[in-house]
Amino acid sequence: MKRHRGYRHSHKLADMDFYACHSGLRDWNGCYKVGSALWILLLCLVLDNLWVSIFVIVTMGALNRKGNRIEIRAYLRLLRIPIFFLATGCAVLAFEISKEPAGEWSVALYQCYLYADAERLWQAAKLFFRAMGAVSAMYFMALSTPAWELASVLQKIHVPKVFTELMHMIYRFIFILAKVRKTMKMAACSRMGDVDFKTSCRTFGQIGGNLLIVSLKKANTYYDAMESRGYEGEMPFWEQEKPVRMWQILALAAYTMALAALWFWRKP
Repeated sequence: MKRHRGYRHSHKLADMDFYACHSGLRDWNGCYKVGSALWILLLCLVLDNLWVSIFVIVTMGALNRKGNRIEIRAYLRLLRIPIFFLATGCAVLAFEISKEPAGEWSVALYQCYLYADAERLWQAAKLFFRAMGAVSAMYFMALSTPAWELASVLQKIHVPKVFTELMHMIYRFIFILAKVRKTMKMAACSRMGDVDFKTSCRTFGQIGGNLLIVSLKKANTYYDAMESRGYEGEMPFWEQEKPVRMWQILALAAYTMALAALWFWRKP
């Protein structure tokens, strides 16, 4: 667990890749994990029920905590960005601005009123939890399926290889460029490169230009390394044979039935 605590302060994508590679579900079939996550996401969107969405959020959070071995604090930190954007978007839908008092609740602002009513707040809440349920399902896939395994799954469903290979290389290259940018930023700050706004803008431009040059050099080095290992225009993704077990199919069927039962019980 010490390694988890020391690693969690790094880049968020690296955090997710780390948890995916060390997940307790890493021995599960990749197609099953991806298919299950997409199926749960589809059910959450199609059923469109507040209680179904909350159930998906809670169960996916518990599965990420126990199955993917991610700490609750780290999981909540990963959810901060989607929660912020969803809350902002739903707030725009829940509240309106008028020149006169309107709705069930209104607040006087400068020459206008901010108002809302119960129906709009209810719809905004449903939309927020519905989207968060879908996000939780995708987080389950991201935290249990490494990038190379996801690329292998995409190739199995006959996604063009050029897309899967580019996706994998770009994903790996993000970490390389992020590390280089961090080093450049630290070097610039140590030389008073952020002493004021004007200097910070100049430093930002210089880092951007240097990062472009370094990325081209890194790309050539990356390609040379691939050729030295026998690259001939096709990137195979090795994957261990992981059969889908009967209890996993039954568990997904039971989860689907639970969502359907909850929808019938709490449908409007």
